[in-house]
Amino acid sequence: MKKLGLIVNPIAGMGGRVGLKGTDGEDAHRRAVLLGALPEAQRRAEEALSVVARALPKVSLLTCTGAMGEEVARRGGMSPTLIHDLRDLAKQSEMTSAENTRHAAREMRRAGVDLLLFAGGDGTARDICDVLASADADASANIAALGIPAGVKMHSGVFALNPRRAGEIAVKFLRGEPMEIVEAEVMDIDEEAFRSGRVTASLHGYLRTPQDFGGVQTTKSGSAVQDDEAAMAIARHVVSNMADDTLYIIAPGTTTAAISQALDIPNTLLGVDVALNRELLVADATESDLLRLTDGKTAKIIVSVIGGQGYIFGRGNQQISPKVIRRVGKDNIIVVATSQKLLQLYGMPLLVDTGDPTLDAELSGYVKVVTGRKETQVHRIAS
Repeated sequence: MKKLGLIVNPIAGMGGRVGLKGTDGEDAHRRAVLLGALPEAQRRAEEALSVVARALPKVSLLTCTGAMGEEVARRGGMSPTLIHDLRDLAKQSEMTSAENTRHAAREMRRAGVDLLLFAGGDGTARDICDVLASADADASANIAALGIPAGVKMHSGVFALNPRRAGEIAVKFLRGEPMEIVEAEVMDIDEEAFRSGRVTASLHGYLRTPQDFGGVQTTKSGSAVQDDEAAMAIARHVVSNMADDTLYIIAPGTTTAAISQALDIPNTLLGVDVALNRELLVADATESDLLRLTDGKTAKIIVSVIGGQGYIFGRGNQQISPKVIRRVGKDNIIVVATSQKLLQLYGMPLLVDTGDPTLDAELSGYVKVVTGRKETQVHRIAS
């Protein structure tokens, strides 16, 4: 049996619900905790690992002590081999660093794992890449790596579509089933710029990532300049159909930003804004804000499609949580995207990864996507 490695970044994704757009850096993590953020990565890693445990109960699992893997493995009934001692991080809520992740990856490399599963976001992928793709990493030439999506921003092409798919791909790989291994892009995102509303992305490197017929997300693509006019046509359509006394939750994105522009209200490009009667009610709202505002109120969610990936929920808009979506209701979700952005999906379905598999299944099916003034296209949502 091949060896499986597991690294969990326990603070990954904590900033999403509270609108921080990430938790890279000690200050961001402390602020997330003060805002009431709860850990996400362990839960999502557990979901992926449970698939592996059911299919391969005797798998050879190597992981880190405590919150970086051991806790998840033992909750799943597995008996892992512990190769990375972090006794100073005994509590799940304590801070971990990029060096902790890199050190764990080096230990995995020395132990000769065949597949390294890691739970985190782009920052975690970057740290893994620094080790496995380094000049002195000849011994890791055959190590494959696959991300369990658990961060806020996941622009890289090394993550499974959701935790369940990560587990399924891992099982096929460990069984030795035929599958393609590709050099997938790891993107370097400037998180400080990201928090201030600017996306600064560059190629950081590549990881060897197993593919399984669309089970791994593609790298996020940018918006084309020629989409500006199309986005304004969409905005005019949406604004002209806005109802009075109804809350409109405007998700992040360049297409939804055009709606704010048409309303002549400020826009938080990478945050969630709320409008009422064509005026800005709350800027850069958190999950708590959205739950408070929608209590007993009629509301709609306006969400766009992430270019190249197809996600409408679960990537960069975690403030619109499963609780918020359930309260607003599936029928009150307005999906917007330019025709060009939909064409760039090359027939792939739209995707959801809310963190609630039951809700993801409920959201699957067919949806109308507003693509212009009085123009819509029907697309399938897959979970």
